[in-house]
Amino acid sequence: MVDIKTEITIQCPLVKVSSYASNPDYAPEWYDNIDSAKWLTEKPLALDSQIAFKAKFLGRELAYVYEIEEYIPGERLVMKTANGPFPMKTTYTWEDLGENGTKMMLRNQGEPSGFSKVFTPFMSMFMKKANQKDLRKIKQILEN
Repeated sequence: MVDIKTEITIQCPLVKVSSYASNPDYAPEWYDNIDSAKWLTEKPLALDSQIAFKAKFLGRELAYVYEIEEYIPGERLVMKTANGPFPMKTTYTWEDLGENGTKMMLRNQGEPSGFSKVFTPFMSMFMKKANQKDLRKIKQILEN
């Protein structure tokens, strides 16, 4: 089982952070491993929206579809794989820190299967490092 939580404080209002982070069109800008995001359902983001992502992870090309499982604008976004290499759930939460900005938390949970299962401990380590890098990038983008 993979269960990784990372968080960062971004010196921007909650509405700016949450609207940027929850827009799949911006994912390739701040996620280092995501190459593209394509809407499979109509915009805007809503419950059951589906987005196809192409990414690279640990030298492998990945293609997967995320479906929106829960979306409370400015508070929480939960996406799960509708199809892909292994079942994964990604959760974003945002907390208003007033003048100190916004705390953003990114959590990935999943159950690797088959050949990937052997590499779960390594995968967790690499995913945590990647998530930390992605959160630093979104912070840099939004604060500048």
